[in-house]
Amino acid sequence: MILTVTPNPSLDRTYDIPALERGEVLRATGERTDPGGKGVNVSRALAAAGHATRAVVPLGGAPGALVAELLAAQGIDVVPVRIGGHTRSNVAVAEPDGTLTKINSPGPKLTPGESEALLAAVGEHATGADWVACCGSLPRGVADTWYADLVTRAHGHGSRTALDTSGSSLLVGLRGRPDVVKPNARELAEAVGRPLSTVGDAVKAAEELRAAGAGAVLASLGADGQLLVSAGGVWYGYAPVAAVRSDVGAGDASLAGFLAAGGEGPAALAAAVAHGAAAVRLPGSQMPAPADLDPSAVTVTTDVPLDRPLARATTD
Repeated sequence: MILTVTPNPSLDRTYDIPALERGEVLRATGERTDPGGKGVNVSRALAAAGHATRAVVPLGGAPGALVAELLAAQGIDVVPVRIGGHTRSNVAVAEPDGTLTKINSPGPKLTPGESEALLAAVGEHATGADWVACCGSLPRGVADTWYADLVTRAHGHGSRTALDTSGSSLLVGLRGRPDVVKPNARELAEAVGRPLSTVGDAVKAAEELRAAGAGAVLASLGADGQLLVSAGGVWYGYAPVAAVRSDVGAGDASLAGFLAAGGEGPAALAAAVAHGAAAVRLPGSQMPAPADLDPSAVTVTTDVPLDRPLARATTD
């Protein structure tokens, strides 16, 4: 069983539109509503693939009630931590060429008591979990040390931990020594404080995160594939994608595939790549089911193309 923790979940509404025109009345051609947040998406991807998962989420107001309802409908065991504020609502508009414009709410401010209740809920349900996936931004009112505390508590219950966050939350979270962290290229560059132009730059940055406390680094490089850097070696994985429909939640689907496949080594990296490639071919934040996966299209190798330029080089 994989336990996910999303301290700042959301209710995500995605609208399909012919084109984004500022100042005009836009008529949607389609819409969907999904429970959102990085850990929530990991649980959704796991459930879609038939894996047991439990989602710990702080929920408040009508949006929070709908998030719980939507998660339960997808077969996810929800552990709600009640808060006084309202769960945030996010809006995205999708254009036919794949361009996605998102407006993310800052979300509620948690009280110290609510922050501690969330940690307590993780401690209560971590026993027996193979992995505890700690994902997403921290809500207002929660200290940067929160993820480090969470990782330490999860380890105390015998669970391995995956940390997927960014900025100071990632850097401080490394103090808890998570078993794996999952940054994208931009987050990796931000963590080491310098731009990344090649796959080799990303490998060096990942090694620095390992030196700072991460057991392994699963790095998503977008169209340039994924890296797994661990004590066991360095692997590079990729899969061709003819057309990207939406990249929302693709990294979360990748992490779900990685953890479901054991969370270590080349086989887990291959599963991560397959899930990520499938996710970008789906609308909105829809998570891939087994029928959407194409493992035969995935290549994993130790022959890492260190000199390959990153398509989205982090040069600023």
